[in-house]
Amino acid sequence: MTTRTRGPRRTRTLLLVLLALALAGAGTGCTSRDDRPRVVVTTNILGDITQEIVGDEADVTVLMKPNADPHSFGLSAVQAAELERADLVVFNGLGLEENVLRHVDAAREAGVATFEAGKAVDPLTFQTHDDGGPEEEAGQPDPHFWTDPDRVRKAVGLIAGQVIEHVDGVDEKAVRAHADRYDGRLADLTAWMEKSFDRIPEQRRALVTNHHVFGYLAQRFGFRVIGAVIPSGTTLASPSSSDLRSLTQAMRKAGVQTVFADSSQPKRLAEVLRTELDGQVRVVELYSESLTEKGKGAGTYLQMMRANTTAMTDGLTGA
Repeated sequence: MTTRTRGPRRTRTLLLVLLALALAGAGTGCTSRDDRPRVVVTTNILGDITQEIVGDEADVTVLMKPNADPHSFGLSAVQAAELERADLVVFNGLGLEENVLRHVDAAREAGVATFEAGKAVDPLTFQTHDDGGPEEEAGQPDPHFWTDPDRVRKAVGLIAGQVIEHVDGVDEKAVRAHADRYDGRLADLTAWMEKSFDRIPEQRRALVTNHHVFGYLAQRFGFRVIGAVIPSGTTLASPSSSDLRSLTQAMRKAGVQTVFADSSQPKRLAEVLRTELDGQVRVVELYSESLTEKGKGAGTYLQMMRANTTAMTDGLTGA
């Protein structure tokens, strides 16, 4: 009789031990990764910045892949669902993520806290330039604030505040410490950019790009925006022959010999412009709207800005 009941007794004992361990784990606040607080970020530039602020205090999910175009990237059903499960959604806004903003709106309507970084950092508006554009966008807010590291510094403080307010379970002191440390690195970046750009003579501080993306950098560091191959603040627009003609006239007038093209976008239009000017134009790649994979030149925001500063300085000084 004892031999026959030994197995069931051992089984019941094992079950009781497992139950006790489970209850003990629940009592100590042990959680799975699915229970960790979540911050979802739309663009990879803001994703890198937000990760620096959050550290290990929460999971940070970035929706936009490396080398993608923020104007045209879209979401899968799984990614759209991620937005509505977040504790906080950080997005650029001002019309940048054109195919994603409706999903951000849906998350907000579902009760998720959202933060529009571009709107909070004193945004500039698009201006008409020597190429005549972007007339249809003149007076509209320019979403490309990250080209000014001082505005990014302001965004860092604001994002930290949003994380502390809306993401339960984070350590406020840790988040503030992360933000302060990153702010110091951004201050160093600004000083280095100023010193680098000082090498460019005043008469050569003229910018022509694939589309209008460097207005903030121009204002902060004293450049003139002559125009863009696509006379718009979005890559989804297309230039006309008259647009290209106006731009080539403006470039000849300003003596511009360098066009900066986004590394994540085809350079065909910039090459066409070089043909229009009889080959007297250099096409220099910049990382303007997207980070790359790690180790590919612009894996972080700081790397992107340093790479761009070096490329712009060399391109405009003829180095």
